Amino acid sequence: MAFDLSYFVSNKLGMLATSDHASVVSMNLFVALLCGCIVLGHLLEENRWMNESITALIIGLGTGVVILLISGGKSSHLLVFSEDLFFIYLLPPIIFNAGFQVKKKQFFRNFITIILFGAVGTLISFTIISLGAMEFFKKLDIGSLDLGDYLAIGAIFAATDSVCTLQVLNQDETPLLYSLVFGEGVVNDATSVVLFNAIQNFDLTHIDHRIALQFAGNFLYLFFTSTLLGAMTGLLSAYIIKKLYFGRHSTDREVALMMLMAYLSYMLAELFYLSGILTVFFCGIVMSHYTWHNVTESSRVTTKHAFATLSFVAETFIFLYVGMDALDIEKWRFVSDSPGISVAVSSILLGLLMLGRAAFVSPLSFLMNFFKKSQAEKVSLRQQVIIWWAGLMRGAVSMALAYNQFTRSGHTQLRGNAIMITSTISVVLVSTVVFGILTKPLILFLLPQPKHFNSTSTVSSENLGSPKSFTLPLLGNHQDSETDIGNHQDSTDRGLGRPSSLRMLLNAPSHTVHHYWRKFDNAFMRPVFGGRGFVPYVPGSPTEQSTNNLTERT
Repeated sequence: MAFDLSYFVSNKLGMLATSDHASVVSMNLFVALLCGCIVLGHLLEENRWMNESITALIIGLGTGVVILLISGGKSSHLLVFSEDLFFIYLLPPIIFNAGFQVKKKQFFRNFITIILFGAVGTLISFTIISLGAMEFFKKLDIGSLDLGDYLAIGAIFAATDSVCTLQVLNQDETPLLYSLVFGEGVVNDATSVVLFNAIQNFDLTHIDHRIALQFAGNFLYLFFTSTLLGAMTGLLSAYIIKKLYFGRHSTDREVALMMLMAYLSYMLAELFYLSGILTVFFCGIVMSHYTWHNVTESSRVTTKHAFATLSFVAETFIFLYVGMDALDIEKWRFVSDSPGISVAVSSILLGLLMLGRAAFVSPLSFLMNFFKKSQAEKVSLRQQVIIWWAGLMRGAVSMALAYNQFTRSGHTQLRGNAIMITSTISVVLVSTVVFGILTKPLILFLLPQPKHFNSTSTVSSENLGSPKSFTLPLLGNHQDSETDIGNHQDSTDRGLGRPSSLRMLLNAPSHTVHHYWRKFDNAFMRPVFGGRGFVPYVPGSPTEQSTNNLTERT
């Protein structure tokens, strides 16, 4: 008996050791592939057709083919796609860095247009895709899909991925276009996820006007509470660092606190069933406005690089991950006997997302142009084409939502669910690779004036090499450093005058709101939470020297 027990324990330990070793081998290969993606992306920096996201996706596909051949057709990936891994670990650093790096002035100047495109436009696209899928899929033999599945399909394919376009657009040369594409992408992802969660939580068997009103109220509640939670978390981090000032003893602590508070905002949103995407995005904006200025100069450099690097690695990881999982043999076996149906479903979905995109870009652009008096603030026809094109690509958000809806722990035995998973994979691959390859030539054709392009989705090399980039990351177009803030504000006041009347508010609403926000920020917010103007003092440090230089100038 004792011999049998010892044999059983040793056998189990041996199996566990083998499993652990296999995991180590998989992680080694995956990290090596990530390094290869970075090196190859650098070599293809100036390529007219390729960018890093497409490179990572193609490398993932190639690796999946090799693993499929080696395993004899049993497996194609090192890691199984998990929506939990995506939403909890990979997405937060990408969205936070987006908020941390964005130019606030340009973003909030176009905030209404961004909300229209990101929220209203997503609802229009969701409606068209859901109704179209319901109409066409019932004519195809793809298995039983209920109303909840059709609505989920609308939410899944309403989620865009504008990474390829943002890698080509330059934030300084096309600020309006970049702001609209970037802002819409963030709001679109948040709206799609909120829609998807609402569909799963609501009883769809009895739909009436009360359900529709409750759905709209729930969406507005999630939007505003998520935004408020992100702002409060960012303000709390600013207050703690300002009052305790960790840089006096250790810059590591203030850097660690910034990173942990940023991640805490996302996890708190998930804890309270809010939108983590919106929460961490606005936390990044608030942290860049207050917290980032409260830390030492060395910590500013460190955090700017650290957040950009984490976002870059997460993006590369996601595209590599999606590429390898695209050849999951378990799902493709279900459609091997009817490839025509799978192709038809994928083609219908591609057509519907193109139609859904076109249904709101031009009408909403026309609506916003009608209220814009300055020609520079209007969205031209060429820019509308680029905005439409940027929203055609689908990525990991669509994949994660599809796996959540149509699989259980990454597996499914239902033919209809398997067809939807393989169709989602096909749409993601075609839209990312084909549309992504054509993005740079299209933008060069429509906007020939830019002289160079930023092929990195986080921080451009030009900005990182500039000393001004470590002074203020989130100023407007004409604010490049702290030394010209006062001049900019004076010139703004002289050119606009004091917006003391309703007429001035109607004539120049963005300038008026900005003027009053500046007054409120300087009088109430910065004395409490710090920000620009609060320079930590450490004797003998570079911060002290920069403070002395600033004092001598004034």
